[in-house]
Amino acid sequence: MSINKILAALADDTRRAIIMKLREGRISTGELAEYLGISPQALSYHLAKLKKAELIYETKYKNYIFYELNLSVLGELIVWLDSLKGEQDHEA
Repeated sequence: MSINKILAALADDTRRAIIMKLREGRISTGELAEYLGISPQALSYHLAKLKKAELIYETKYKNYIFYELNLSVLGELIVWLDSLKGEQDHEA
């Protein structure tokens, strides 16, 4: 997992919107472009960034491409972010 790639991918509003939509489950490229109101070319650019960061993966079925969240990478990111808190003394 490359934290730099993940954080760079998540720095964009459109890519965060894609991640939020994918929380609902698997979706086709066409449905995703329609939901976001962007061209297939623009969507392809954003999906490539998310795939490079390993935040999503694609599956193909007949003539369709579907995208889903890669939950294992998201879990690793959460663990890494949580580690930034470090050891904290919880004494009052």
